[in-house]
Amino acid sequence: MTQLRFGLQARFLLVMALTLLLVGTILASLLQRQSAMQREVRGLSAQILHELFDRSLRTRGETLATELASGLANPVYYSDLSAVGALVRNALRQQVVSYVLVFDRHGRLVHDGTPTLQRYGQAMTDPLAAKALAAQKMVLQYSPEVLDVTVPIKIGDQRIGGVRVGMSRERVRKIESGANLTLVQNLNAIGKRDLGWLLVLLAALVGLGVLLAIYVQRTLVAPVRLLAAAAKQIERGDYAVQLPPHPRNDEIGELISAFGRMSESIARHDREVRHMAYTDALTGLTNRLGFREGLDHLLNTARSTGSKLALLFADIDDFKRVNDTLGHEAGDEALLQFASRISRAVAALGDDDAILARFGGDEFVILLQSGDVSLLAAQLAERLVHELSRPLKAQGREVFLGTSIGITLFPDDARDATALLKNGDIAMYQAKVAGKNCHRFYSRAADHAVERRVRMEHELRGAWERDELLLVYQPIYRTSDRVLVGVEVLLRWQHPTLGTIAPSTFIDIAEQSGLIEVIGPKVLRAACLEAAQWPLVGEGLFVSVNVSPRQLRSGDLIDTVAECLAESGLPAARLHLELTETAVIGDEMMAARLLDQLHRTGVKVWLDDFGTGFSGLSHLRQVPVDGVKIDKSFIADLQRDPDDLALTTAIINMAHSLGITVVAEGIEQEAQFNLLRERGCDLGQGYWFSRPLSPADMVKLIAAG
Repeated sequence: MTQLRFGLQARFLLVMALTLLLVGTILASLLQRQSAMQREVRGLSAQILHELFDRSLRTRGETLATELASGLANPVYYSDLSAVGALVRNALRQQVVSYVLVFDRHGRLVHDGTPTLQRYGQAMTDPLAAKALAAQKMVLQYSPEVLDVTVPIKIGDQRIGGVRVGMSRERVRKIESGANLTLVQNLNAIGKRDLGWLLVLLAALVGLGVLLAIYVQRTLVAPVRLLAAAAKQIERGDYAVQLPPHPRNDEIGELISAFGRMSESIARHDREVRHMAYTDALTGLTNRLGFREGLDHLLNTARSTGSKLALLFADIDDFKRVNDTLGHEAGDEALLQFASRISRAVAALGDDDAILARFGGDEFVILLQSGDVSLLAAQLAERLVHELSRPLKAQGREVFLGTSIGITLFPDDARDATALLKNGDIAMYQAKVAGKNCHRFYSRAADHAVERRVRMEHELRGAWERDELLLVYQPIYRTSDRVLVGVEVLLRWQHPTLGTIAPSTFIDIAEQSGLIEVIGPKVLRAACLEAAQWPLVGEGLFVSVNVSPRQLRSGDLIDTVAECLAESGLPAARLHLELTETAVIGDEMMAARLLDQLHRTGVKVWLDDFGTGFSGLSHLRQVPVDGVKIDKSFIADLQRDPDDLALTTAIINMAHSLGITVVAEGIEQEAQFNLLRERGCDLGQGYWFSRPLSPADMVKLIAAG
C-alpha cells in the first residue's frame, strides 16, 4: 500500500486553509468585538441619556419652583387664593409636573393644586414633608416616582411659607425609553451593514487564496520537488548531483544552478570539518570527540566478537608547574614532545590498530585491541613511564616531568565507554597516589579507595572554617645546652566523626587537590599571630612553618609572607620557612630567585627532610638556604647502621663548611641525641625532647623557662 505523503502542495494548501481560518477567526472576533462595542455604546448611551434627562428634570424643577416662589410671595402674604390657584394651575399644565403644593409658614396647605382645595389648611404628612417644612433654601428630594423641589416663599428676609413642585420621574423615563429604542435601532442597522462588508471581504480573500494556490502549484511546487530530490541525494552522502537544464531566470532557477556547486562545496567542507572536529589542533592526534566516537564503535564490535580491549589513561605529572613557571608556550612545547614520545612508543609496540588520542589538557588515552591486551598494556605503560621521565626542552630549558598511567580492561572492568573511561581515570589517580611516575591497573578496591579519598577531600574543604584543623608546636632545642630556641608548626585534623586523621593522609590530599594553596597561607598567618603573642625569651623563639611545593610555585608566596608579618608584628628573623628537597629539585634557578627574595625580607629558609630527595649536597651551593633538617629516617637507625651515622656526619660537616645550620628530626632516644651533639649537630627536635604541644601548653613551657 502506497504511503500518503504530506507534500509541499498539501502543506501550502493547509497553510492557505489555516490562513483563511485565521482570517475568518479574526473577522468573527471583529464581529464579536463590534457587537460588544455596540452593547457598550448602548449601555453608555443609556447612561448618558439617563443623566441628561435627570439633569434636565432637575433644572426644570428648580426653575419652576423658583419662579413659583417668587410669584406666590404677594398672593400668599395677602391670602389671595385665586391668584395662588392661577399660578398653581398654570404650573400643573406641564406634563412632567405631578403636583404643586403651597404651604404657609406653619406648614398648613394653602393650595394643593385641586379645584376644590380638598386639603386646604391640612398639615403635610408625606415622607418628604419634614425636610420641606424646614427648608430655608431650595431643597431637592428624590423618590422613585418624583423629584420634589421645595423653595421657601419670602417677603424680604421673612419666610412666610413655601412651595413644593413634584417633577414626575416616570414620565421622563418613558421619554428616555423611547430615545434608547431609537438609538438601538440605529446601531443594529449599522451592524448589519458592517457584517455585509465583512462577508464580502471574506469571499474576496477565499477567491484570492484559490488563485494563489493554483499559481504556486504551477510555478513553485514542481521545481521545489526537484530540489528536494537533489537534497536527499546529498543527504545520503552522494554529492554528485545532476540537475536537468532549465530555462528559468528567476530565484528558483538560480537555486537549481547553485545546487551543483553547493554539493561540491559541501563535500569539501565535510572533509575539512570532520578533520577539525576529530583532531587535536596542537598535537594532531585524535581528540576527545573522535576518540569517544571510535571507542563506542570498537566496543560494539568487541561485544559481538567477544574480544578484549585495554585502555591506558595517562596524565602528565606536575604539568601545571610548567605553565605556571615557564608560561603556556613552554607548556605547549612540552605537550608536543610528550605526544611525539607517546606516538613513538605506541608505534614500537607493533599494534597497528592501537588508537592514540589527546583526551584533555595534559591527558592522553591509548586503546589497544590486538593480542594479549593486558600484557601489552603493562609493557607499553612501563615504556611510557621510562620515555616520559627523560628531561624535556621547553623554552630552551630542561624540564623534568613524568606520567601517571591508569589501565583498565574491557569487558573485565567495564561494559560501556563511560565506565571504561571512569575506571581508567580512577586507576590513573591511584598511580598518582602511589607516588606518581608509575602505572596501576584498575581494581574495585582502588575504586572504593578513590571514593574515600574524594570524600575526604570534600570534608577537608571548609575544615579550617569549622575549626577542625588545629596547630600544634614541636619544640626545637639547641643541642649544646638543650635550650629551647624555636618550634615547628604542625597541622592536625580532628574530624568530628573520623577522629584524628594522620597528617600524611590529609596533607597529601591537600597537596594534590590544590587545597594546600588555601590552607597554607592560613596556617602561616595563624602561626605568626600566635608566635607574636608569646613571652619574649632572649631574642625570641623562632617559629618554623612548612611550605608546600604548590605554594612555592604559586607566585604569591613573597606577598603572603609579607602580609602575615605585617599583620602579626612578628619580626622577620623569627620566621623560618621549611621547604622539601622535591620543591626545589628540577628548577633550581626559579627556587633560587624566590629564596633570595625571601632572604631580603629577613626570613630564614630551611631545607626539610634533607637526604630523602637524593639530590646531593651539591644543591646546597645552588639554592640559598639557612639550614637543613636531617630526615628522621636517618636518625632512627643512627646507633645500629654505620652508613646512616656516616651519612649524617657528612651532612653535618658539609653543611657547616657552607655556613648552614643543621637540625636533626625525630630524636627519640638519649643515645641518638648524644651522637648528634658529639658530631656538632646544631639543633634537634623529637619526642625525646617533647611531643607536639597545644598553644596553651606551649605558653606554659615558655613561661617555665
